[in-house]
Amino acid sequence: MTAIPTPHPTEGKDSVRALYWQDGLLRILDQRQLPGTLHYDDCATVGAVAEAIATMRVRGAPAIGIAAAYGVVLAAAARYAADPAVWKTAIGADLDTLARSRPTAVNLFWALERMRGLIQAVAGDPVPALLEAALAIHADDVAANRRMGELGADLLAGATGVLTHCNTGSLATGGYGTALGVIRSAHRRGLGKVFASETRPWLQGSRLTVWELEQDGIPAQLIADSAAAYLMKSGQVQWVIVGADRIAANGDTANKIGTYALAVAARHHGVKFMVAAPVSTIDWRTEAGAGIEIEERDPRELLNPYFLREDSLISAWNPVFDVTPAHLIDAIVTEHGVVRNPGPDAMRTLRLAIDGGAARAL
Repeated sequence: MTAIPTPHPTEGKDSVRALYWQDGLLRILDQRQLPGTLHYDDCATVGAVAEAIATMRVRGAPAIGIAAAYGVVLAAAARYAADPAVWKTAIGADLDTLARSRPTAVNLFWALERMRGLIQAVAGDPVPALLEAALAIHADDVAANRRMGELGADLLAGATGVLTHCNTGSLATGGYGTALGVIRSAHRRGLGKVFASETRPWLQGSRLTVWELEQDGIPAQLIADSAAAYLMKSGQVQWVIVGADRIAANGDTANKIGTYALAVAARHHGVKFMVAAPVSTIDWRTEAGAGIEIEERDPRELLNPYFLREDSLISAWNPVFDVTPAHLIDAIVTEHGVVRNPGPDAMRTLRLAIDGGAARAL
């Protein structure tokens, strides 16, 4: 059976895991408590997994997909134990529960469809086969991240500084990371400066990204989100590197709110812009970014408690993601190759490379 290590939180570099399977449970790191507290919750039911996704205890598109796959294993175990004759029908409600947990991250739906296909084919106790599939999804993501790290680092040759937004490391993936994986690989090759934005309103950059970098011994400087354009003007960064929650077929990319503003500022200042994401993040059925559903969260995440009173005239708009058009992106890095100057034609070429199993510059 495919195996994913379950490292102790203090065990060596690249060892932090957002989630892992152990003794029939999914252990999820509550990222809301970082960096002060490193606490894992044990999820024994599909409802617990869905709740962990919805409340952002686990977050990041690849990690959400992996969590959903393990959630299907827990659901199958419970449904099969309750009634082996009808479990394949009954589990449909559990898949719907997982699908409703977060609407934008396409990896969630990709993982659910992959597990759904296996459900129809399995005979007898479904847990061994479904667990094998979930472990494989997890292991494949780690391997893809490391491949992306090397391909992305190739593009950074000669760069002295980079800026990243949100958290895209081990905490957002199966391990190693997408954009942060690129930075990890580039640091090993001598990359000088790493800047991280604080990433409001949940502060994934200041709570998670710089914490991960410190665990790896990689020096970094934290900046306020509003300082990014001024940083670019200073000439200290040559690349902005971000991850993605969904990439449309034409290369338009949905990512953490604030990404679009960074891309606009980068183009104005002559700074290159890179998206690093596995091919499971590409939604080939959505032609362009306008078709991507953008999640809006509770306005109370933004509002000062003073404005929560019933007679307040102040409300809040709280989109979690925005969409960066492909023409503002210099490169999309996947485990199957690098798409330079993405657009419909370049993305179609990537799809042909995926079908042909090639990993190369496109």
